[in-house]
Amino acid sequence: MKSPYFTAEHAAFRNTSRLFIEKEIVPYADEWERERRIPEPIWKRMGELGFLGINYPEEYGGIGADFFYSLVFLEELARCTMAGFAAAVSVHAYMASAYISSFATKELKEKYLIPAIKGEKIGALAVTEPDAGSDVASIRTRAVRNEDHYIINGAKTFITNGVHGDFVIVAVKTAPDAGFGGISLVLVDRETPGFTARSLHKIGWHSSDTAELHFDDVKVSVANRIGEENEGFYYIMECFQLERLVSAIIAVAGAEHGLETTLKYITEREAFGRPLAKFQTIRHSLVDMKTELEAARQLTYHTAWQYSQGEQTVMECSMAKLLTTELAKKMADTCLQYFGGYGYMDEYPISRMFRDARAGTIVGGTSEIMREIIARLMIDQVSYDSHRDEKEKKAEIKMPPKETKMEAKRDVPSPLPKTAADIIQTLPVRFRTEKAGDWGTIFHFDISGNEGGQYTVCIQNGACTVEPGLQGDAKCVVKTSDRTYRDIELGKANAEVAFMMRKIKISNITEMMQFTKMFQRLPKE
Repeated sequence: MKSPYFTAEHAAFRNTSRLFIEKEIVPYADEWERERRIPEPIWKRMGELGFLGINYPEEYGGIGADFFYSLVFLEELARCTMAGFAAAVSVHAYMASAYISSFATKELKEKYLIPAIKGEKIGALAVTEPDAGSDVASIRTRAVRNEDHYIINGAKTFITNGVHGDFVIVAVKTAPDAGFGGISLVLVDRETPGFTARSLHKIGWHSSDTAELHFDDVKVSVANRIGEENEGFYYIMECFQLERLVSAIIAVAGAEHGLETTLKYITEREAFGRPLAKFQTIRHSLVDMKTELEAARQLTYHTAWQYSQGEQTVMECSMAKLLTTELAKKMADTCLQYFGGYGYMDEYPISRMFRDARAGTIVGGTSEIMREIIARLMIDQVSYDSHRDEKEKKAEIKMPPKETKMEAKRDVPSPLPKTAADIIQTLPVRFRTEKAGDWGTIFHFDISGNEGGQYTVCIQNGACTVEPGLQGDAKCVVKTSDRTYRDIELGKANAEVAFMMRKIKISNITEMMQFTKMFQRLPKE
């Protein structure tokens, strides 16, 4: 089906990707499933062909292509008949490597991202613990700082690439009493003393390794921290959207391949003297499957487009993952049924697709978690009171903490400004020079409504300026309404809830977190 999202160049790349999968992956599927391991040479081969660096800058060996090249590759990857292989590659290329590319220092990028793109070092992401899955704030693995090192103790589980991977990005508590505000990300090499991994045996995904990790006084340099200390929760929340979108893309493409395999089989297999494809029950059932599949694909494509435009896609990514993984599970069950007894035999790929599809509704946030996220956005009370209820406190994405009232009262204009336009003009007065140091940035504020406007906020040389219009190359673009901006600044609205509800859109969360630390808060009315 023709699509407005793809160009002739995307089509050529699809042909290249499909040829690689068909020639260098599919013939070895049974062998890798039996051995429960992906051979090291295939990682390097993918690196040589550029498949592990599609979305990364050229300066680190990547291609720097638009997101739909990644979408094409992920779709073709799903046709390998091994969801475990697809999972291992996507975790490495779109999760572990993504944290390094987005938040790590240049030194870590040179040491790990470059070889990761080449397929020389394989990465894993370790967030889930035996007692903490999607509830990231409840993790217990702890990193205690000792001069220029962290000492890590704790455990992680269900970690893809955890056994054979070369490094792992670990979510740790660096401020145990600070809840979500006390989480950091630390990169740990596989050979680090005290770090051990135990292989877990699964129903499906046999070609990929899944591990339980243990950290026993593991000593890691502070230089291996990803981003700022205690800011890990925000990084995880930002990257969760890509993880869920990737899951949706693979689920749709895997379900489509299962349907294609079944259509081929029912045209060749006969019963009662005619092909199975002639039986109305089977025909209509597969028509329904195809229709649902196309709807799921279009939701996924649209979400991918929004993501590529820098939009906040919390709801869309959650909906896409929920719909596509549940559909893939249903598709695998329906298709296996039409293979009859043969579908239950290991020698038929449909049996592996059936086993593998089951994991999709669990990993990266269960279907139940996806529904709860969507429900919070769609149904829950969005109150702009200064008092937050318990549901808001548990919201998955948190905005930076507010300063105390005492801090907010210093040098604040009196009387308090009332409109968004007036409030944004107070930023230079509220600017905390002592916090800025040599940090510089440019923000564009696009505030809709009669009391809004477009503004450029520049921080440079320890000073803050606000000018009308959008000038220069912004590191972060903030879009919201005049009422939302005003209510957040005056303490009438909860910033994190407004963010979750997409009432405020932020193009660069990391930059925004740093920005908010630079200003005193206005006192609440």
